Amino acid sequence: MTGWIRTALDLAEIHPLDDAVVAVDAFLVATRRPIAEVRAAATTATGRHCRHVRRVIALADGLAGSPQESRLRLLLGRSDVPTPVAQHKVLEDGQFLARVDFAWPEHRLALEYEGTWHGAPQQVPEDRERLNSLFAAGWRVIFVTQDDLRRPERLLARIRAALSAPTFA
Repeated sequence: MTGWIRTALDLAEIHPLDDAVVAVDAFLVATRRPIAEVRAAATTATGRHCRHVRRVIALADGLAGSPQESRLRLLLGRSDVPTPVAQHKVLEDGQFLARVDFAWPEHRLALEYEGTWHGAPQQVPEDRERLNSLFAAGWRVIFVTQDDLRRPERLLARIRAALSAPTFA
């Protein structure tokens, strides 16, 4: 087993489960390694924590832009909300507009985790331009903060309401 795969499997042993998924996602993003090879290796894992490791690897996707995006994806996956597309590229007339953290393209609804870095002076103009492009293309955006992750039922209610609202495209 190659070193990077062994590292991913070792990270998957972390407890609790969500922390392990966050660690594996961050490792895969940082190293730009494919999740498929780790999933294949996890199927043959043995030892004390092998079930936990398999579950973590099954939940990891290696796409999250931040630990909180992984936590948000796990929250959504445990809910009754339809599964969104992670790291969705929004195209309008074949032209790239933006990449959003999560999307329900058929509803033109995006979900963006709003970390503290989005308030940095150098980030604000870029974010505003991206959001203006999305809004002009008929997309709606729900922003998620750390506080929302502490109150998941309120967040899920906002998402359900947005998904049930008519789209205007």
